[in-house]
Amino acid sequence: MASLLVEVVSPDRTAFRGEARSFRAPGIEGAFEVRVNHAPMLAATGVGQTIVTTTSGERVTIATSGGFVEVLDNRVIMLAETAEPTSEIDTQRAKEAEDRARQRLAEATGEEREAAQAELDRARNRLRTSMGTV
Repeated sequence: MASLLVEVVSPDRTAFRGEARSFRAPGIEGAFEVRVNHAPMLAATGVGQTIVTTTSGERVTIATSGGFVEVLDNRVIMLAETAEPTSEIDTQRAKEAEDRARQRLAEATGEEREAAQAELDRARNRLRTSMGTV
């Protein structure tokens, strides 16, 4: 059976590398899925959950934020600003980070608001991913 070679990397780590049936990512214009023999593509990604379905049927969920995905010849490479597999996210710490980000947003003014909102979006994504929700 044909498969994809998928790599999800960030500046400090490789979050996933292996054979897969499919790859789903949070594109900036909406989520997209890649399967075997997908057309070549380059796409920008936003904050969200990246889901890799391995050839054995296991679903690997990774909290990712920003980056790019390249698809070429059944190879998918995601270069993400951050990439953290569900198994490595501490739900309590993620909840505390969300609370801190919410507080920063409430106190932010002017130009600070955009950065504070982005921080809250990333924190919420980590929390949702750790809890197994979409």
